Amino acid sequence: MAQKKSEVNGVPLGNIRNRNEQRVIKLMPQVLAEHLDYRPSYLDIQDIYALTLNNLSPRYRQHGSIVISDPVSDAEIIRELRRAVNQVELAPTGISGS
Repeated sequence: MAQKKSEVNGVPLGNIRNRNEQRVIKLMPQVLAEHLDYRPSYLDIQDIYALTLNNLSPRYRQHGSIVISDPVSDAEIIRELRRAVNQVELAPTGISGS
């Protein structure tokens, strides 16, 4: 029998998520609003999201788990979002030369 993509030995793994994903999504509009002259493209927003997550310590949890504390603060997420926005703004998606 074929194994499903997000399954190991019949155990589904697709519901295990990085808690920072929703936190980055929640805080991204606030940081983008700081850049009044920057209009990120569809791919720029995806790049900012991915770069920010890559620079944060992952906090994976499965459905139903209890979160006692968040070792990654909102201030740290905002700092990494600002860094990612600046990086993508300087080299937006679609610019050739790489």
